[in-house]
Parts: sequence; C-alpha cells; structure tokens
Amino acid sequence: MAIDIKAHITGTIWKIPVKAGDKVEEDDTLVIIESMKMEMPIEAEEDGEIVEVLLEEGSPVQEGDVILRIEED
Repeated sequence: MAIDIKAHITGTIWKIPVKAGDKVEEDDTLVIIESMKMEMPIEAEEDGEIVEVLLEEGSPVQEGDVILRIEED
C-alpha cells in the first residue's frame, strides 16, 4: 500500500535526494523543505520503496501537499 508523503510546512522544495525506485530505510531523508531560511527535512517513518515523486526541487508547497509516494516493505 502506497503512503503519501506530505509537506508539513509551507515553503519551497529545496532538495529531493531520492527518486522513484529507490529503497529507503526508516529515518532516511526523503525531502528537504526550505521555509523562512530554515531547512526542514522529512524523513521516512518506515522502510520502503519510492513509488512516485510528484514535485521537483524549487517547487513551492503548501502544508499538506503530497510530495511523493512510498510503498512500505
């Protein structure tokens, strides 16, 4: 079952160090959002595989926007 990874704050996607097909482990950084000159990472809550990346680096995001989807192992 795929889980949506959502922005937890309004800002700009600064970095997405993963791509579709990548295997990730719990606590791996999936996305870094820049907001008010601060970098806020979003980390994997469980092991899984990146299924889809919906936004690109530099994209603006609002709190709750889906950034990527991950399939849990």
